[in-house]
Amino acid sequence: MHAPDPSAPPAAGPSAEPSAALRRVVRDYLDHLTVERGLSTNTLASYRRDLERYLASLAADGVQDLAAVSPAQIARHVARLRAGDAEHPPLSAASAARAASAVRGLHRFAVREGLVRQDASRDVRPPVPPRRLPRALEVPDVLRLLETAGPVGATGPAATLPLRDRALLEFLYGTGARISEAVGTAIDDLDLVEGVVLLRGKGGRSRLVPVGGYAAEALRAYLVRSRPTLAAGGRGTPAVFLNARGGPLSRQSAWAILRRAARRAGLPVEGPGAVSPHTLRHSYATHLLDGGADVRVVQELLGHASVTTTQVYTLVTVDRLREVYVTAHPRALG
Repeated sequence: MHAPDPSAPPAAGPSAEPSAALRRVVRDYLDHLTVERGLSTNTLASYRRDLERYLASLAADGVQDLAAVSPAQIARHVARLRAGDAEHPPLSAASAARAASAVRGLHRFAVREGLVRQDASRDVRPPVPPRRLPRALEVPDVLRLLETAGPVGATGPAATLPLRDRALLEFLYGTGARISEAVGTAIDDLDLVEGVVLLRGKGGRSRLVPVGGYAAEALRAYLVRSRPTLAAGGRGTPAVFLNARGGPLSRQSAWAILRRAARRAGLPVEGPGAVSPHTLRHSYATHLLDGGADVRVVQELLGHASVTTTQVYTLVTVDRLREVYVTAHPRALG
């Protein structure tokens, strides 16, 4: 017989239900995130799933009170996430880190509310996911993508949707907006005279972002020659971007528009390097930094709460600079 591995996480004990007290703390924490932090429905659903699994892990260890949780039990829970079990496949480092973040947030909340005296999660380090650089298109690829959506000067009934699609893609690349921000933009948020738009981002944060000349031209063409036709089929909505029935364009439909344009432009839509909903945003940030923009200005334009989030784009531009140097400098290679 093989001796048990002392470093392996112990198997979960007999099935047990989390206590009402534990469930109440989690419910209060999720309410706090909803009201005070303004997290999206999808993020809240992820936190709820992560915390349900955490409560099940505590119950399996016989822990029914948050004050009785030890750092070792939290570390063991994270290890279980990475290892998987009969009901759950192993989580990637990124997914386990997200789940650990939910647990740490719960414990910090409990301390602030006076429910426990010490934060048992304080010294538990979540798994570090591998650093993945954002996917950014080269400028010629972006231009080809935009042009395949449809010409800005198109007229007639057949131009209604192409004008919308071109305006949407120009808007995404010209402002760095997330797709959710683009489809959430209202007519009153857009000022093409001043060339700015008010984007409503994560956590209820809003920011004013310049709208470039090409994006403004595409938006004017859409607003004058396309949107009135689409709006006539709907019940009236302030959204800038409308679907074929006159209602607000959904995130899924916006993603489909980008996917169709990418396919027509000969860009990958499956597998490694595939064009994704964030591709134009990544390209916007990378091209700004390539052009000499200050990282803190790009941080404000992207709506990042921390400059650390934005600095990942500087890694992309350094790689690009290194590539240019190696290919162009006569003494780069020994």
